[in-house]
Order: sequence, then structure tokens, then C-alpha cells
Amino acid sequence: MAYDKSIVAFEEAYKVIPGGVDSPVRAFSGVEGTPPFIEKGEGGYLFDIDGNRYIDYVQSWGPLIFGHCDAE
Repeated sequence: MAYDKSIVAFEEAYKVIPGGVDSPVRAFSGVEGTPPFIEKGEGGYLFDIDGNRYIDYVQSWGPLIFGHCDAE
């Protein structure tokens, strides 16, 4: 998987958001790596700004019933 765009986005976010993410619990400084920056959701999938596709296992916050971006 490529993360080039997410790396750049994380570096920019780190300048203005403490830890570079929206929660100190999810700060990546303790686990290493770069968080993916999600661009869109579609059905049961999320896509990051690098074009990588992920299965959304945490759909319990809204799209659980219909998925993301339901065509209907």
C-alpha cells in the first residue's frame, strides 16, 4: 500500500493539531507509522487519499445499516 499523500497530510496536520490527529488516544507517536487520511466512504469500504481501500469494521456510528454513500 502506498501512503505518500497521507505522509504529507500528516506532516501538515501535525503543525496545527496536537499529535496530528483528532484525539490524543489515537496519536501515532506511540505506535509508529502514519495514519491514513480518509477521503471517502462507499458501501462497507473507506478510501484514503492515496487510493487504498479498507473494510470499515467500525460502522456502528451511522452507516451500519446502509453503508457509506448509499445510492438510494
